[in-house]
Amino acid sequence: MTLYRTKLIGSLLLGSLLIGASPALAEAVLHRGNSGEPQSLDPAHTSIDIEGFILKDLYEGLTVHDTAGKIGPGVAESWTVSDDGLTYTFKLRSDAKWSDASPVTAQDFVYSFQRTEDPATAAEYANILFPIKNAQKVNKGEVKPDQLGIKAVDDHTLEIVLENPTPFFPELLAHQTALPVKKDVVEKFGKDFVKPGNMVSNGAFKLAEHVPNDHLTVVKNENYWDAANVKLDKVIFDPSEDDAANLRRYEAKELDTVYNFSAEQIDRMRKGYGAEVHVTPSLSTYYYVFDYRQPPFDDAKVRTALSMAIDRDFLSQEIYKGAQLPVYNLVPPGMEGYGDGPKPDYADLSQIDREDKAKALLKEAGYGEGGKPLNIEIRYNTNANHERVATAVADMWKTTLGAKVTLFNSDVSAHYSYLTDGGKFNVARAGWGADYADPENFLALLRSDNKSFNYGHYNNADYDKLMAESYKEKQPAARMKLMRQAEEIMLKDQPIAPLMNTANIWMVSSRIKGWQDNAVNEHLSKYLSVSE
Repeated sequence: MTLYRTKLIGSLLLGSLLIGASPALAEAVLHRGNSGEPQSLDPAHTSIDIEGFILKDLYEGLTVHDTAGKIGPGVAESWTVSDDGLTYTFKLRSDAKWSDASPVTAQDFVYSFQRTEDPATAAEYANILFPIKNAQKVNKGEVKPDQLGIKAVDDHTLEIVLENPTPFFPELLAHQTALPVKKDVVEKFGKDFVKPGNMVSNGAFKLAEHVPNDHLTVVKNENYWDAANVKLDKVIFDPSEDDAANLRRYEAKELDTVYNFSAEQIDRMRKGYGAEVHVTPSLSTYYYVFDYRQPPFDDAKVRTALSMAIDRDFLSQEIYKGAQLPVYNLVPPGMEGYGDGPKPDYADLSQIDREDKAKALLKEAGYGEGGKPLNIEIRYNTNANHERVATAVADMWKTTLGAKVTLFNSDVSAHYSYLTDGGKFNVARAGWGADYADPENFLALLRSDNKSFNYGHYNNADYDKLMAESYKEKQPAARMKLMRQAEEIMLKDQPIAPLMNTANIWMVSSRIKGWQDNAVNEHLSKYLSVSE
């Protein structure tokens, strides 16, 4: 049995006394630039980081990321794992409470996980919990939600049984999809349970105000089990996607953080603000996806030609100023046991040779000079960096392949909602950051049964077979080999064009204390404080 336990912080009482003894202190408020409006505040209906930043302040799962991005105890103060790796038993904190002061119980997690997998919920990210026994069957409607491999042994003991050993399972439980919601509140208010005045949450903060596309305010939850160590009274999330305006507001000290601003501003901001500029390598990939349902993007020759014609070095150096690195495969470097991953044949060619080969491939497919016209629309979410990438790629396709390219942009929530809902397109911008440090988190995106995140509807039976085998393989090296073979198949098909290994780009005010850069880009407000 493997045992994980927390250590109580001896300064809890002292922290509580200090807070209680300082009523005259000014309110501690953090202004977070969040780069987009959340699609929802329902954990079952979110998928991207800007939603996660908010939700993980409002709710707490069984596990959480610490300031270094490492997994540790959340509502679960400890857990054990059976020798076969299939059964996890979690001991919940006896002092964990909802914001209405009622206790958080094991049954809350049973309800929440069953709700997520219930096909009636239509959770976009239900697959994050597929390692749990029967989860996929529940989600497909093959068995009832009460057949999910999770049960409350008692109010503070939760047992979860898996389909196969999943070493990274504790990491999955820190994901926003695995956050608990309160049954009686959901049943009372329905979809409106996420609104201020209705929401009851169990995290370090509770929802005070939400004016869509203007601001969202959370305030300290006095019933949170570790409230004595939460130093902020209030966090105000600003959803603006206007990079230039966000930086102006940062320089005017109206925002304490700015997320994912235009890379062309990095040098200027470094000259003016030095260490307040944070550019952190991450386990994430920036890519373009082709819609398999739309000719000519259903032709591997066309997809490969388009991918080869993209000058990734230009995107990396000219647009991102080296803050992102060119890549040719989906799984980013840094995954233990996986290495750098396979690459397509053209990765070792010069850009000139790639372009010549791309023209030849396109001609074989019947397009380009002397063939049918190639018309392409690139969809991307509104952001200065994404616009510049899309403009550059459009010019490359026009210049090299003679394509007619148009651009279409929408705000981040609408963009990803369109893709996850199955909307048709030609080529779309996408990015994926690791929910857990394992290649499966990336390769699962392209399984044919991934209805939410296989945006282009890629379908290859051999790919699916290898991925299925990897879930059953217990030997780490053999498991990694199966996933590498799957990625090799995918790279031959080119359902996506991997472009860059993404960096997290932040401005973080010197008045913020407790911030620590990490590869998973997790920065819970409960760890932060502000000073004047």
